[in-house]
Amino acid sequence: MPQILDTKSYWLRTGALPSFRPLDRNVTVDVAIVGGGLAGISTAYLLKSAGLNVALVERGQCGAIDTGHTSAHLTMVTDEFITDLVKNFGRDTATAVWDAGRVAIDRIEANIAAEGIECQFARVPGFLHTALAGTGASPDGLREQADVAVQLGFAASYVPEIRPFSFAGVRFENQALFHPLQYLGGLLRTIDGDGSHVFEHTAAEDVTDDPLTVHAGGHRISCGYVILATHTPRAGKSGFLSATLLQSKLAPYSTYVLGGRLPQGQVQPGLYWDTTEPYHYLRVEPREGHDYAIFGGADHKTGQQSDTTACWAALDQTLRQYLPAFELTDRWSGQVIETNDGLPFIGETADQQFVATGFSGNGMTFGTISAMMARDAVLGRANPWREVFDPHRKSVRAGAWDYLKENKDYALYMLRDRVPARHATSLRSVRPGHGDVVNLDGTRVAVYRDAQGVVQMCSAICTHMGCEVQFNAGETSWDCPCHGSRFRTDGSIIAGPAESPLAPHGEEA
Repeated sequence: MPQILDTKSYWLRTGALPSFRPLDRNVTVDVAIVGGGLAGISTAYLLKSAGLNVALVERGQCGAIDTGHTSAHLTMVTDEFITDLVKNFGRDTATAVWDAGRVAIDRIEANIAAEGIECQFARVPGFLHTALAGTGASPDGLREQADVAVQLGFAASYVPEIRPFSFAGVRFENQALFHPLQYLGGLLRTIDGDGSHVFEHTAAEDVTDDPLTVHAGGHRISCGYVILATHTPRAGKSGFLSATLLQSKLAPYSTYVLGGRLPQGQVQPGLYWDTTEPYHYLRVEPREGHDYAIFGGADHKTGQQSDTTACWAALDQTLRQYLPAFELTDRWSGQVIETNDGLPFIGETADQQFVATGFSGNGMTFGTISAMMARDAVLGRANPWREVFDPHRKSVRAGAWDYLKENKDYALYMLRDRVPARHATSLRSVRPGHGDVVNLDGTRVAVYRDAQGVVQMCSAICTHMGCEVQFNAGETSWDCPCHGSRFRTDGSIIAGPAESPLAPHGEEA
């Protein structure tokens, strides 16, 4: 694979978003929304459309982190097979989960039409097919997926051979493609003004009661309701123990993406997934004179893969077996949040506080349905998915084993991190362009040396729950292997659940 150092996503490269000022004063609104990704922006848009004043607060730039690194699949088809949803939760719940995706695509299409947004939205088929590499579902198993989907009312059909490949699979009608940042740019331009606000580069620091207030950027946002749309939810006003329990049911996974050109018409525009574990995914859309393809996979728990460049290399090798004419132009990684039972957590975690997380590979659709659910919660309306996605749900038969499996790593990494002898003890051990955890006089220090030899040092202890971070060479970041927090080489936060940066070396608590 050709060496490409830039890991900026195709969406960030081609989709300019409007900019907004930081919060510079106290404001009062009906609803405060923390998190400027697709879920938060969609929520702000729907609430303002319903006549409420909102304040949307984003720590960095809207759409630049998780949403900006998506593969942008718009599909009702979940990571969990429809047959497994039926087995684990029953036919009604399985139908409700897929209906949520179907309704979300319709909602996005309606928003685009209402605001006249140019974002390359198009309806396309989706294909679930046999494995590209390794083992996966058999043709008979895929035929069963199609049969159950049809029984539950979804447009699906078994396909013996998906062209130009020789894969058996299931074809799902009326899935969709779009440019997520062009879409969000259109929504953002309608939110700010007339008593509503969008604030960027403003970190939410705390949520307090009596009166309900979001403290951010040294100022206060007084509100009647707060929405936490931060990928992994902040504690907010639900308390440390409650928030930690919810976070312990989440498992952050890193996923890797290649983007590039294909000869026009070689592959039918659409969405493709195989049944390998972890699965591969392909997205093909037409462009002028060529098609643009996104191919991804190689997922692993965040912070638990030291050679992340090998993930892109493995994807490149797999893709070229089937599409040798692929011309690589982009590569990036994203993060998906898995839950202990395969369903997202969307709903109230405290009085007048709503969270949305655990979208797995369906961030665009579950993010949109969470906005619809948050709007209904604020307005006191009934919503058909309230019980299905309730963060406090207990009657989930499939949850216990996955919960234990996903959290077994926490104890492993906590114990391993308490053994300082495994670390180097000199800064000279860190080569230019690399990072490592170094034991300096009994203190574990995250040390990065750039290509010019300049060294940055900060605490190696994640501020979430005390695990030791690892260096991610592919993204030049410090990643926590326990719960997936990510930090820049200067210690500043890229992604939570950590709410504080890594401490500068010498200031460790």
